[in-house]
Amino acid sequence: MLPFVLALAGLGVGLLGSLLGIGGGIFVVPLLLLTGLVSTAQEAAGTSIVGVLATGISASVAYFRRRKTPWRAGLSLVPGALAGSYLGAYFAGKVTSGPLTLAFGLFLLYPATVLVLGKEPKELVRAREGGAFPTWAGGLVGLLAGTAGSLFGIGGGVIMVPALLWLGLPMVEAAAGSLLAMVPTAALSTALHALAGRTHWGLAFPLVGGILVGGQLGPILAVRLPQRILRRMFALVLFYAAANMIRKGLGL
Repeated sequence: MLPFVLALAGLGVGLLGSLLGIGGGIFVVPLLLLTGLVSTAQEAAGTSIVGVLATGISASVAYFRRRKTPWRAGLSLVPGALAGSYLGAYFAGKVTSGPLTLAFGLFLLYPATVLVLGKEPKELVRAREGGAFPTWAGGLVGLLAGTAGSLFGIGGGVIMVPALLWLGLPMVEAAAGSLLAMVPTAALSTALHALAGRTHWGLAFPLVGGILVGGQLGPILAVRLPQRILRRMFALVLFYAAANMIRKGLGL
């Protein structure tokens, strides 16, 4: 019964994760912890990141088929994100995560507030459409996203998607670019967490089964929904993630 429930949960996680470019870890980590399926946040992160990898692979294929993948933007995130994935996995077993979790949650409130208003990227920064994508900015964003994603098991999309929006990409391309960058970074994080013994494969495999299907459904909706609605949906996810992180950071 448990594998079936996990597969259904994975279906929903894969759909939302691929629709909004977030990987889905912000849903899987609380699910594993609140149901008592794992005993520590580190084990939840190590198990969740396997699902993030599955979301990235499945959704990247779906966006590629629809010609929505921003290759330059997505690939510019990868080097920094790979370095950040290693740092996050390293610090996960060595630092007290409470203050970091609180700070991360508070940080998320700003982009959530901006996006819930349905703001256009050009209202926030000078649009770069038709210009050269700032590779150096992609590297910095990737480093921050990779570290946060590996440390908290969230995939880094809650950082990468707002950053790509502010750099001038439309919502669908920002989600596709974020998911593309997650493939190599989540693969590295998965390997590092597994080697450290933090991955519960018996829980991860049923989740992955559902996520692979859901990851194909999200892009179908993404190309049909208005951009403003997608941004507001993403804002709700950010508020959820921020509230979760603040609560955990305060030990509530």
